[in-house]
Amino acid sequence: MTDTSAVTEDFADAGPDVEARAFVIDAAHHGGRLDRALADFAPEFSRSYLQQLIEAGAVTIGQERASRSSRKVKAGEAGTLELRPTPQSQAFRPEAMPLDVVHEDEHLLVVNKPPGLVVHPAPGNWSGTLLNGLLARDPGAAMLPRAGIVHRLDKDTSGLMVVARTRVAMDALVRMIAAREVSREYAALAHRPWSGGATRHVDAPIGRDPRNRLRMAVVEGGKPASTTFRLLQDAEAGCWVHATLGTGRTHQIRVHMAHIGHALVADEVYGGAPAAGMARQALHAWRLAFAHPVTGVPLDFRAELPDDLCGALAAWGLRYNRLEWLTSHAPG
Repeated sequence: MTDTSAVTEDFADAGPDVEARAFVIDAAHHGGRLDRALADFAPEFSRSYLQQLIEAGAVTIGQERASRSSRKVKAGEAGTLELRPTPQSQAFRPEAMPLDVVHEDEHLLVVNKPPGLVVHPAPGNWSGTLLNGLLARDPGAAMLPRAGIVHRLDKDTSGLMVVARTRVAMDALVRMIAAREVSREYAALAHRPWSGGATRHVDAPIGRDPRNRLRMAVVEGGKPASTTFRLLQDAEAGCWVHATLGTGRTHQIRVHMAHIGHALVADEVYGGAPAAGMARQALHAWRLAFAHPVTGVPLDFRAELPDDLCGALAAWGLRYNRLEWLTSHAPG
């Protein structure tokens, strides 16, 4: 592809964040895909970004806007590529927001994430995420992959997360999580009185639901997944359960609870329904314990229940003692 190094008059007033590049398809790209030709023409940009521009109507060939990345191009065709910000390209920008920091040192942060906060930018949530908040809070976060995020909580799950502030801590935490050296404990409010023994170990593989690719499910051939559940209290309408992760699969607790017949309250993706005043899945990451990745000092953090879960417990006549919760090894 040949760069004519010209900016057409059509884009002369496009603004300072837009650059228009004219191009001509050369013989080497004849019959190939448009996105591949553009990737060679503008090699400093990712193919994914260029595909976004095509879908946004930012590429013109002749007098027509191109709409498909797979469009076949012909030698001699002239066009214009309008380089401009896309939601995805702007996702990794600092955005000041209040963060509940439970612990901070030079190597890591422990954050108590509120429900409703997305952890990492993704389609539909390119801004307003925890990552954006971390970039605004700590300029050094920009030097780390994913701003130091080493594990995630679902948008509507509340509770504790550890975030690295240095590369040495990040690499160590990733290894520790993979080796199951980070203890992550959750509390969940679920439908139906508890069934089975007071403690249940679920060892069931998780993968994409073949009937709905937006969900996960227990499936043959899925990734190994294990969770240990312990009944805390029973109610007429449901149960209050303590969960400890053996692995860290996507939606693991939600999938395993639904699998054993106890979908989480308000978790409509996995068969739950709003109840007891809960409008989001009733899941809280209450305890996080691990050895400091640099100093080796044992760390143990607990997060009290958010107001909506406290209200739900009260509505079902279940007991919550804040002091006991924050000081006992496993609340009951």
